[in-house]
Formats: sequence, structure tokens, C-alpha cells
Amino acid sequence: MAKIIDGKAIATEIKDELKEKVAALKAEGKEICLAVIQVGNDPASTVYVGNKKKACSYIGIESRSYELAEETTEEELLELIGILNADDTVNGILVQLPLPAHIDENKVIRTISYKKDVDGFHPQSVGALSIGQPGFVSCTPAGIIELLKRSGIEIDGKECVIIGRSNIVGKPMALLLLRENGTVTVCHSHTKNMKEITKRADILVVAIGKAKMIDESYIKEGAVIIDVGMDRDENGKLCGDVDFESVKDKVSAITPVPGGVGPMTITMLMKNCVESCDSQSDS
Repeated sequence: MAKIIDGKAIATEIKDELKEKVAALKAEGKEICLAVIQVGNDPASTVYVGNKKKACSYIGIESRSYELAEETTEEELLELIGILNADDTVNGILVQLPLPAHIDENKVIRTISYKKDVDGFHPQSVGALSIGQPGFVSCTPAGIIELLKRSGIEIDGKECVIIGRSNIVGKPMALLLLRENGTVTVCHSHTKNMKEITKRADILVVAIGKAKMIDESYIKEGAVIIDVGMDRDENGKLCGDVDFESVKDKVSAITPVPGGVGPMTITMLMKNCVESCDSQSDS
């Protein structure tokens, strides 16, 4: 049976470390504040925003909520972001995605100051990552690196394969694994002979959004599997992109769904918030 990588336990460990750091910053008279903007009332977004508020409360960060109506214009949203950019008491700004169709997400992401871009989506943040400069890193890929390291899984020199090339997971994941000296291949919907490629992987990161698509036929004996998927199976039960039951006896370690990658995403957001306070103090 594979080692189950416990994302909840590792996330709690990191949050406790951050809690101590926040207390130390407060002792120096430094407060940390995250502004969270939600446009409309998408149920999944409301749950995510609630979880972010809970995480802030746990580690001692102030969270300011801006819950805007679905019909809020792009201009009104950009104006609010401009005000928060200029507010020295706000360290991080997060706009919950997805946004209503009439608002240009790319324009919104570019408007957030890169110094307060705790989601790591701003072109400046992405560019810094690609050339190895300091900057905020997209939270899910950053959390996956922490999961691997804190589980004692060596990345250096390993064959790493990512299925999925999104801006939020696939692309930054490739850059982070390269930074850790992994040998990286990215597969996607146009990849030919995908199984031949994935069967070489020592570490396989799956982020495709298709329930249980990856079964044991894609996987090398003893591989480490990171399942980023959050899907529903035929019975409506939460599952990942990997068919857990099919692969569990073939792999050396695997993240479960739920309880694997998910808890790490918000934890790394908190880490970025704490780092934003440090970087803004230095500038």
C-alpha cells in the first residue's frame, strides 16, 4: 500500500509556523491584512472565501471582505483595486475567480499591484518565477513542492511529468520542479503517446479536471502521484483526476482527494501574505 501524503497535517504544520511568525511580527508592531474581493455569489467561491477567512483568523492575519453584487461593473472593480493598491495597511489583494462574464479577468489580474499579488497570477510574478527571481508563486504549485519536501520525497534528478498546462497549475508547476532540479515534461490534450511519457515519471502531477481519468496503465511502479483534481464521480462523490483504487498498490506515495493538495492551496496563500509584509517592509 502506498504512503498517503496527508495534506491536512502538512498544511496545519505550516499554518502553525506562520502563526508564530505573525505573532513575532505583531510584537514588532507590524500587522498583516489580506483584502478579499468576491463579485457575485457563486456557491463554490463563497465556500473558498469562507475558508480563506478562517485561515486568516487562525494565523492572526486581518481579513477584509468586499462582497460585490454580480452586476458590479469592471470599472467599479478596477477602481476598488486601485484604492487597495494605494492603501499601505493592506498587504495582499485577492480577487476570487471566476469573475462574471462581463469582467475581463486578465485586466483585473494585471491591475493588482505585483507587490500585493498573493495569488501569484500577475505577469510580473510569473516572469520572476520563470527567470528564478524572488516573487509570489501560484499557491497550488507552491503547496505541491511543500508536500513533496515535507514528505521526504527527493525531486533533484527525478523524471517529473505534469499532465495539464494551465497558467494556474501546469506551467508554474513545471518551473518550480525545474527550480528543484527535476527533469520536467508537460503533457496536454495534444500530446501523442501520453501513456509512454507518464510511465517514465518518478513524480506524476495530474491537473486535467477529468474524474478518475488516470488509472494504473499510465503509471510506473513505485511512482509518486500528486492528484490536483477536484471532481465528482458517477455517484456525485468527490474524487480526483486519478483513479485512486486502481493505482494505490502500484505507487510509492499518493495524495488523496479530498485531503491532499486542497488544504495546501489556502495555506500557501497565507504564506504569501506573511511574505508580502516582509517584502513591503523592505521596500
